Amino acid sequence: MPSKFFTKSKFLLAMECPTKLFYQDNSEIYLNGKTEDTFLEALAKAGFQVGALAKCYYQDDYSIDLSDLNAAQALCKTKELLKKDKVTIFEAAVAHNHLLLRADILVKNGNHIRLIEVKSSSWDSPKDSIFMKKGGISQDWLSYIYDVAFQKYVFKSAYPDFRILTYLALLDKSASCPTSGLNQKFRISRAKNGQVKVTGIEKLNAADLSNKLLIEINVDNEIAFVSEEVKYKNELSLTAYIEYLAKSYLDGKKLKPILGKICANCEFRVPGQQLDEGKKSGFDECWREVYRFDKKNFVRPSVLDIWNFAKKDELIKNGLYFQDQVEECDILPKKTSTQAAGGLTGWQRQLLQVAKAKQNDSSFYLDKDGLVKEIVTWVYPLHFIDFETAAPAIPLDKGAHPYEGFSFQFSHHVLYENGVVEHADQFLNTELGVNPNLSFIRALKASLSKDNGTIFRYHNHENTYLNYILKELTALNSNIDDKEALINFIQSISKPTSSSGLSWATSSRLMVDLCKMVEVYTFEPMINGKTLIKKVLPAILNSIVPLLV
Repeated sequence: MPSKFFTKSKFLLAMECPTKLFYQDNSEIYLNGKTEDTFLEALAKAGFQVGALAKCYYQDDYSIDLSDLNAAQALCKTKELLKKDKVTIFEAAVAHNHLLLRADILVKNGNHIRLIEVKSSSWDSPKDSIFMKKGGISQDWLSYIYDVAFQKYVFKSAYPDFRILTYLALLDKSASCPTSGLNQKFRISRAKNGQVKVTGIEKLNAADLSNKLLIEINVDNEIAFVSEEVKYKNELSLTAYIEYLAKSYLDGKKLKPILGKICANCEFRVPGQQLDEGKKSGFDECWREVYRFDKKNFVRPSVLDIWNFAKKDELIKNGLYFQDQVEECDILPKKTSTQAAGGLTGWQRQLLQVAKAKQNDSSFYLDKDGLVKEIVTWVYPLHFIDFETAAPAIPLDKGAHPYEGFSFQFSHHVLYENGVVEHADQFLNTELGVNPNLSFIRALKASLSKDNGTIFRYHNHENTYLNYILKELTALNSNIDDKEALINFIQSISKPTSSSGLSWATSSRLMVDLCKMVEVYTFEPMINGKTLIKKVLPAILNSIVPLLV
């Protein structure tokens, strides 16, 4: 048995960027700046819960779970089980030479094999139709198609006599949860060895599984497309490219990087001052190798960091790597627009960033006049709200859909005209397994209805979740005395989102988006104009005080 395998996770990493294979495999040299906690990641992505739910749907008299076995053990057990006429295997292991797959669900019936890859992504069955778009596979689904294509190739290579059909199992957003409390039967916890596990599954009953939240979609046509219609490095087919990547990885060969906008968020892009002794930046090494960058180049503002700019690949292709090389014509859209309320448009903000790079100007930009025009429209006292929310893959309530959002906490601070700030109110739901939206919105209405002061949010989050609650309220058939009052309140402070499908007249007390204020009236070169609040707040505190004196 090989001591080292090329797995589908390695393959998917290589399809993102082939050079990362080398950096990841030499982690003692190349620092990975991506801080990853598998437990928190599991909570965020819900993959573990959805995987556990999928096993429940496929549980039968012939099913065997190999998830607790290591690769060597699972390979032997899978080989033995595949001799049976009928079997369902969870986490089956199949190898061909140095290629290894662990299949989420493998269903064997005679000579027929169904490979089922479970994903926590959602699929809206009444709206979505196919993964194929004009010109190829949609980018949103491409990595999933590569995932199952790798599995099908390895399995077919190892067992050429079987007939294989391949599926993605996705959460169906149109499906209704059959029971209340289903979510609480899939709890994430951390074992003593640090591994993530799901508990409570044994409490499921027939009613919990009576209406499936997952939908199976055959993807053999999509696999055929990426395998037969698309060519890869040196005109290789996908299967030949898999073998090429595997050999390069196993030989310890570093593949030549393909540089572009994908490099902006590379986990191996670590600034020199953050490197531990003896560690290297993979990002720096790539750009040295391809474009002969030296130490000075890495302190020049990069085109990778131009704010919200979509044509970074085009600039790089044309030999423009630094912001001080970019001209106005590279930024200007074909049709220019103006900001209705004044301030910077998106392209004007990009031009400002480029201009500051050319002039080596690190000063903070503030459109004081434009900001004052906004401020004079605000009504005191000013209200600042922040929501904590969740959109669980497995719903809380009977009749709810996967990824239906709910709000479980808010904080409310007030700024008075005399400069006094107070923590005015808060809400926190502490009851497990209960949708808190109704009590949340009642508490928020009570907290914000004491005066007519201007309300502030940061970015779209609060507005989006108010739309969720409004949609839920509108659909409720139960007798709720304050239903209309709550609906009117939400409509008075928020605006419709395109995804909600709702509409109403102009809001009388529409929340002000502070993120939009930052984008339109300010620019901080030291953080490349980023608008994430964790970046913006300290930058503004350091820069804006002298401007206001």
